[in-house]
Amino acid sequence: MNMLTIDAGNSRIKWGMADANGWLRRAWIETTAAASLRDALNGLPAPAHIVVSNVAGDAVRAAITQALAMYATAPVWVQGCAQQCGVKSSYADPAQLGADRWAALIAAWRLYKRACVVVNAGTTMTVDALSGEGVFLGGVIVPGLDLMRQALDTGTAQLRQQAGAFYYFPDNTADAIMSGAVNALCGAIERMRGYMEETGQGSQGDGPLVVLSGGAAALIKPQLNVRVELVDNLVLEGLREIARESIEKVARVADAKK
Repeated sequence: MNMLTIDAGNSRIKWGMADANGWLRRAWIETTAAASLRDALNGLPAPAHIVVSNVAGDAVRAAITQALAMYATAPVWVQGCAQQCGVKSSYADPAQLGADRWAALIAAWRLYKRACVVVNAGTTMTVDALSGEGVFLGGVIVPGLDLMRQALDTGTAQLRQQAGAFYYFPDNTADAIMSGAVNALCGAIERMRGYMEETGQGSQGDGPLVVLSGGAAALIKPQLNVRVELVDNLVLEGLREIARESIEKVARVADAKK
C-alpha cells in the first residue's frame, strides 16, 4: 500500500513515496516552484494515503492541494497534537507546534526510543527535547545558517556575505562569519542537551542523543563533541510513521467489523 509524504518547508518541498518495505523514491523542488509539484509527482503510482506537513503558508498549501487533486485520496494535513505515534506533547497548545517539528519528534522516537535532542537545521533551526518516555518537553527556534549570515549582510555596513569556511581560529572576515554562525548553532544544541542532563531527562549512559537533519546538518555535525545521528529527511520519516499508524488503525477497525 503506497504512501505519499510531503514536507513543505520555507526553502524546499520534499516528498517521498513509500510502501511497507521502505522508500520507493524521494526528491524535492524549490518552495518557490510549488506550482510545479504536480509535474514532479506525475508518473508515480497512485498513493493509498497522503500525509502533508506545511509550514510555508497558505499559498503553498493551495498549490499542493491543486497538485494532489489528480489523486482520489484526500491528503491528511498534519498538525501538532497532544499524543500521536507514541509521542506526547508538553506544548501549552499542542496544535501551535509546527507540523514539521512534530513529525521530526515522531521520527526520532520511532528510530531510537530514547532521550534525544531533535534538531532540524534548515532555513531556521529547531532544537527540541524528547524525553526517554517519549514526551516532547519543549524546544527553541533560532535563525538557520544562511539567515544568520544574511542578517550581518543586511544589518551592518561592512560585513558583506561571502563564501566562507569553518575554522577554530578564523583569520578573515568571510570565515569569521561562517564560523560564528556554525558555533552559534552548535551552542544552541549543546545548551539544550545540557538542560536535559541537568533536569534528569538524559540519564541513559552517555546522555541524550542528538538526532540531526536538515541542509546545514553536515556542517554542524563535525563540530559537536557528543554522539550524533545524522538522519536524511527526518520530517519525511515522521510523516511516513504517521501514515503507517493511520493504516494500522483502519485495518483494526475493519477487522473489528468482521
